[in-house]
Amino acid sequence: MLNSANICIVISILIYLIAMLGIGAACSRKNRTTDDFYLGGRKLGPMVTAMSAEASDMSSWLLMGLPGLAYLSGVADAGWTAIGLAVGTYLNWLIVARRIRLYTQQLGAITIPEFFSKRFGDEKRILTGVSAVVILIFFIPYTASGFAACGKLFNSLFGVNYVAAMIVSGFVIVAYTSMGGFLAASTTDLIQSIIMTIALFIMVLFGIYAAGGLDAVMDNARALPGYLSMAFSHNMAENSASPYGIITIISTTAWGLGYFGMPHILLRFMAIEDERKLSLSRRVATVWVVISMAVAVFIGIVGYGVTKAGGIGFLEGSTSETVIVRLAGLLSTHGIVPALLAGVVLAGILASTMSTADSQLLAAASSVSQNLMTECFHVKMDEKKKVTAARLTLITIALAGMLLARNPSSSVFAIVSFAWAGFGAAFGPVVLFGLFWKRTNWQGALAGMISGGVMIFVWKYLIRPLGGAWNIYELLPAFLVACVFIVAVSLATAPPKKEIVNTFNSVKAM
Repeated sequence: MLNSANICIVISILIYLIAMLGIGAACSRKNRTTDDFYLGGRKLGPMVTAMSAEASDMSSWLLMGLPGLAYLSGVADAGWTAIGLAVGTYLNWLIVARRIRLYTQQLGAITIPEFFSKRFGDEKRILTGVSAVVILIFFIPYTASGFAACGKLFNSLFGVNYVAAMIVSGFVIVAYTSMGGFLAASTTDLIQSIIMTIALFIMVLFGIYAAGGLDAVMDNARALPGYLSMAFSHNMAENSASPYGIITIISTTAWGLGYFGMPHILLRFMAIEDERKLSLSRRVATVWVVISMAVAVFIGIVGYGVTKAGGIGFLEGSTSETVIVRLAGLLSTHGIVPALLAGVVLAGILASTMSTADSQLLAAASSVSQNLMTECFHVKMDEKKKVTAARLTLITIALAGMLLARNPSSSVFAIVSFAWAGFGAAFGPVVLFGLFWKRTNWQGALAGMISGGVMIFVWKYLIRPLGGAWNIYELLPAFLVACVFIVAVSLATAPPKKEIVNTFNSVKAM
């Protein structure tokens, strides 16, 4: 039922959605070539580059997953994950951003699969084909998780049909992305990052008020064993604490390795207008990530304080991820202006999901239309037809994602965790060795890509279930295995051709 509070929430969300469609329509006129559609003509400014990269990275995990984790287990699990991601963010901007921007421009590459083949002199485009398939394997379910999050948001808020809500949300994402391409996705990501930031601070301030003040929040947290410790994890069900050992810390912080292989983040590096401005982008991105994750973790702690104060009910299991949604619902009961602010908060959750989904759709679409159709299967098309094919591919992939997301009980976090590991292990080592070790050849890159991707499945389903010392996030062992295969196979096969080495040296000297 739509009461006055819900009407205000709907108004805020509708304004946001209409604005996103308007940006897509405005940017559509600027897409004349596939370079425009996939990289915005390499004309992104430093602020747009920084904020679109981080908005496309964080997804609904920032506003739902991280606070929910802190709500149930305290700061250790969420805190070490945030530290790993913050370090990974900084290092990715520091050592990868400038080099891949220069390298891809030198080679004329506009997608990650195309960069792999041109960097390693793979004339048969084997690397292009394999990496495009890897992108499809991990991005279709990744995109489906975004659609599912949108469906669950509206279903929990208004009781509307989950599938209908998921389809409508997916339609808006597809509409502005297919119209405006990369420029629209990046511009909307900048706006979405601002909305996400506003949502975080509104919730933390209101949450402290609803919990009875900061002292009450901290007193409630201190009453739980290990809740505020980075060395212990709290068990809410048993009201006990368990040691957060070194293996668990290493496993959790390994999330940061995933950044080196994320296609939708690497594309932002490739698209910046001037690589000399990347230092500004790095500072902006790192500061935003650190502050936003710290606030998100604190919201989980504040949410528990609101529960103790009787503002919201106790959230068990996966329902803990709705802590911000419940706080927004509580805020909306305080009048028209608070209800409009609650709508902004919920639009922020929607923004966090959409900012990732649009980037993933573009990366997956480029893999099919640009890499598979044009480069592997040699389908002849002019620039106008290429852009049309890209849009049709994007729509098709989105439909496949919606089909996968039709089950409302699917685990969003599990899918994201697995896809993050997949990209990090399959692409991360290849990117790093390709940028910094000139002896790497196409055979080594192929071996690293395949071994990293396969080890994700092997470790997750065969080794990690053994528990104990084997209970490590699959990204870390798969990443290390891929590195070993790249080095071993590259040294066991013929070195790269002279022209490939010369290109590497010329980029290094820039």
